[in-house]
Amino acid sequence: VQLQASGGGLVQPGGSLRLSCVASGSIFRFNAMGWYRQAPGKQRELVARITTGGSTNYPDSVKGRFTISRDNAKRTVSLQMNSLKPEETAVYYCDSEPPAPLWGQGTQVTVSS
Repeated sequence: VQLQASGGGLVQPGGSLRLSCVASGSIFRFNAMGWYRQAPGKQRELVARITTGGSTNYPDSVKGRFTISRDNAKRTVSLQMNSLKPEETAVYYCDSEPPAPLWGQGTQVTVSS
């Protein structure tokens, strides 16, 4: 089973990015999926969750700015991030929720002017 996250990069404060994660194997089919992030020196945190049926949950810190979605046929989970803040600079990972944990290599998001 593998998880391949992509779409990160450098963006100015207030900007947007769209992350994607392709999952191989059965992890995607039977599990809720989540996007997580880990900033240097901080614990990994969940920033978005989506069930197999498409119900979503977000912490208050990103609610209204982040949107998670999934394409079950393509085994892809995406994260649209708007109005990004410098403190959201981190490596972003996808995994099942709760995590398997598999993590993969993640994708770096840097919010800076």
